Amino acid sequence: MPELDALTVADLLDELGDRLELTGEPPFKVRAYRSASELLRQLRVPLADLVAQRRLKEMPGIGEALAEKITSLHKKGSHPTLERLREEVPDGVLDLMRLPGLGPKKVQLLREQMGISNLDALEEAARKGKLAAAKGIGAKLEAKLLAALPFVREAASRMRLPQADAAVEAALAEVRMLPGVLDAWPAGDVRRRCETAGELNIAVCMPDPASAPEKTGPGGRVKVSAFKPEARATGLLFATGSAAHLAALTAHANTKGMTLTAAGLSKDGKPLPAESEADLYRALELAYIEPELREGRGEVALAAFNKLPDLVQTGMIRGILHSHTTYSDGGNTLEQMAEAVRALGLEYFGVCDHSQSAAYAGGLKEDRVKTQHEEIERLNQKYEKEGVKFRIFKGIESDIKSDGALDYPEEILARFDFIVASVHSGFELSEAEQTARVVKAVSNPRTTILGHPTGRLLLRRPGFALDLEKVIAACAKHGVVVEINAHPVRLDLDWRWHAKALETGAMLSINPDSHHQGELPDYRYGVDMARKGGVPGARVLNTKTCAELAAYFEARRKKAT
Repeated sequence: MPELDALTVADLLDELGDRLELTGEPPFKVRAYRSASELLRQLRVPLADLVAQRRLKEMPGIGEALAEKITSLHKKGSHPTLERLREEVPDGVLDLMRLPGLGPKKVQLLREQMGISNLDALEEAARKGKLAAAKGIGAKLEAKLLAALPFVREAASRMRLPQADAAVEAALAEVRMLPGVLDAWPAGDVRRRCETAGELNIAVCMPDPASAPEKTGPGGRVKVSAFKPEARATGLLFATGSAAHLAALTAHANTKGMTLTAAGLSKDGKPLPAESEADLYRALELAYIEPELREGRGEVALAAFNKLPDLVQTGMIRGILHSHTTYSDGGNTLEQMAEAVRALGLEYFGVCDHSQSAAYAGGLKEDRVKTQHEEIERLNQKYEKEGVKFRIFKGIESDIKSDGALDYPEEILARFDFIVASVHSGFELSEAEQTARVVKAVSNPRTTILGHPTGRLLLRRPGFALDLEKVIAACAKHGVVVEINAHPVRLDLDWRWHAKALETGAMLSINPDSHHQGELPDYRYGVDMARKGGVPGARVLNTKTCAELAAYFEARRKKAT
């Protein structure tokens, strides 16, 4: 099984802490897991390095026992203590703990007084007004719990892309060892590159599909769709989905007098040969539809008229923008990050450490900005002298203040090549207030890119209230690029809004928001989202060459003066 990253292990440590708390363990034990989880979430070096170097115990509060558990979770995806607690504490009870305002004592109270041990039972009681009468709940919390249920339900049943990829890869490795397996592929949500995955699927081609297991992979969570070689194309197609795409495709086939099922494509009762999905779409008189687009959002009609977008590809990305260094909250120095970007074969690195208002992240005061810029100039001169075609751009991730202003006075803002403006606080504002705040920020001529527009953290926190249509329109009006934040916890702007950005004429930028070298390649997740949103390479800012981007930034700066 592929090793788990720090964020995934942090999630499992939180689960351990929650389950321990529900079994009545002493608070100090629970706190130890929560503290370790928070340390891993703030980790600025790859967890694999700390494990390999046996340095986990150097972290505050992590002793022998916790280090052993973290190592096991990292390498194996589980630990005997976690497996035991999963048997002792039902998942439904754990789901209740994820609701805002429900701690272990209230959860235990609901179980004992009202027999509520899962989300469905809680919803039924809340809709009947019974929760409000329970001790320590009240009408206000009852309404808050009801409002939070949809998000918590979805979060409980899904996982982020890196974790889903790891589970699917492990499942594929298992089935490829089985006798008779000719080939196997990712399928379902993972193949379509959904931002989170619910049911995990793999497609398996073998002469005797009945001999395949129904499920495999870590925890037996990955569904196996097996089919014979003659159904290779349609088997993979149907295992990939989505249901909406398959419905549209089947309806299209019917208009051509064809019948499309998982078993094959036929006309007048006679099978039509198709060795691959490309053959299948061709037989249906359609342009090939990439898996990312298969969501039933009009892609079949576009394929019928050969109007599908020329999707951006990972190899089109020329450089990385919006990443952090040790100047603020990053784990690697400016030079280390730049060299890691060079090692990826890219042309430029746009550093974007936090601005001064982000004290929690070591935001740069004015003197630190000056120091960083001097180092950037030294490094760029070094590259030029050595004949290295690589450049570091001076950027900053400026906090959008509560009134919509950017951090720093004008004379400091003018020193940067580009500015990513982001909201990091004040999430509780109303939609109207938040929208006005962000629109004001993108109206500032110094703003180059709007960072992670909704502030969402996948499966942990929904985005703040925002009229995205107005914000995107404002970005287009003022020439501000909309970020597709490629960090797998964010993937924000949501791919469902990419078409709106394209319609308005706005550019997009695929940025990893990386805090250490190991996260730099995560820009590929942003490419996945852009492809899913139908974004062509020409509309992505960092598909520009270094010279083109430098000219773009310079033109923006001149316009701002």
